[in-house]
Amino acid sequence: MARRVLILVEGATNMLLFVQAAKRLGLHPVALSADTARYDYLAAEGIEAIRIDTGNLDALVGECSRLGATYDIAGITSAQESTYATVGKLCRYFDLPGPNPESIERCCDKFAQRQLLAGAGVPIPAYRLAANAADIESAAAEIGLPVILKPAVDSGGSNGVRLCRNAEELAEHTTYLLGGKHIWRSSPRILVEEFAEGPHYSIDIMGNEVIGISVLDFWRPPHFVYRELTYPAVLTDDEHDRIADVSLSCLRALGLGWGPTNFELRWTKRGPVVIEVNPRLPGSPGPQLVQLAYGVDLVTEHIKLVIGDEWNLRRSNSQTAAARFLVADRDGTLDWISGNSRAAAVSGVAEVKFFVEPKTPIFRKYDYRDCIGHVIAASSSLAQTKAILQRAVDLIDWSITPFPAEKE
Repeated sequence: MARRVLILVEGATNMLLFVQAAKRLGLHPVALSADTARYDYLAAEGIEAIRIDTGNLDALVGECSRLGATYDIAGITSAQESTYATVGKLCRYFDLPGPNPESIERCCDKFAQRQLLAGAGVPIPAYRLAANAADIESAAAEIGLPVILKPAVDSGGSNGVRLCRNAEELAEHTTYLLGGKHIWRSSPRILVEEFAEGPHYSIDIMGNEVIGISVLDFWRPPHFVYRELTYPAVLTDDEHDRIADVSLSCLRALGLGWGPTNFELRWTKRGPVVIEVNPRLPGSPGPQLVQLAYGVDLVTEHIKLVIGDEWNLRRSNSQTAAARFLVADRDGTLDWISGNSRAAAVSGVAEVKFFVEPKTPIFRKYDYRDCIGHVIAASSSLAQTKAILQRAVDLIDWSITPFPAEKE
C-alpha cells in the first residue's frame, strides 16, 4: 500500500508545526518551497523538501503528479497566505478537500476585501486606494491625519505598514514604499486608511466556529511590531458576542468558511472595526497559545479537514496563555543572546525560543521580522501568566554591536 503523503506548499512560521502534526496523524509530509533553505530544520525531522517555483501552478501540478505516482496524496495545504489560493486550485485539480481559491484571492487583496466588507455593511476604517505620491497625499487629506499607509497586497505581519501622524511621516513612508526600498511583486497599490484607535484583538475561527479571541499589544508607534499576545482577551459577554457576530459577517461577505480564518479588529468608540481578514491560521505562536488556552490543536484539526477526516474543535482546557516577543532594539551584529535555559526553568513557562544565532547581522524592518525570539507562558489566571512571563523575560539578555558608521 502506498504511503499517505501530506503536501505542504510553503509554511511560513508554522511549517514545523504542520510537519509534526502530520507525522502524529500517520502521514508523510513533503514540503514544496521556492527557498528550501528557509526550512533547513526539516532535515532533522527527516522531511523531504523540494525546491520549486511555488508561484507556478503548472509546475506544482507536475510535481504533485510526480509525487502521486509514488505516494497516496492524502491532502495538499499551506500555512502561507500568499500561496493559499494556489493550494485551493491544486486541491480542485486533484479533487481534494480545499479552500475556494477565488474567495482566497479576493481576501488577499486588501482593497478588494475592503470593498466586499463595506458592501456588506461590516464596520471598517475609511479607506482610499493610491498608486503614487499625489494619490496618497490627496487620500490622507480626505480622510484626515493620522492615517495608516500599507501595501494592498502582502502586508502580513505589518510588512510595509506604518502609522503616519503628520505630513512629515506621511512623506517619509510614501518615499519608503515607492522609492525602491519596499519590494513589490506587481505595480504599487497602497491603501490609505483611517487610524482606528482602541484595543487590538485577533480572532481565530475554524469553519464557522469562533475558537478564540486574543488581545495583541505592540511596541511603540509609528510601527506595528508585536510586543505581547494573550489568550483569551478579557471581554464582557456583550463585547465577545459583538466581536463574534462581526467576524461571522466577514466570513459571509468574503465567501469564506472552509477551514481556518484569522481576523484582526480594534474596539473603537463606535465598537468593533475590522482591520483585516486573513484566510489562514494565525502565525506562530498563535496555534501554540490556542492549544495552551483552550486545548484545541488548530494545526492538527486543520490537517484532518484537509485529508477529509472529521475534526474535533471541542475545548478541553481553560487557561490564560501569553507570548512576549523579544525584539531587537538597534541595527548591528548580535554578539550573544543568553538566558533561555534559566527562563525555560521558570514554573509556568511553556517555551523559550530564539530565532537568531550569535554573530547574525540585524537589520530592523519594523515589522514581525524584528522579533528575535519569544517566551510563552500559561497559568490559571491572567495576573499569574503576566508575572511568569515577566520573570522569564527578565532572565534573558543579549548584546548587539552597532555597525561601524560609514565614512563620508
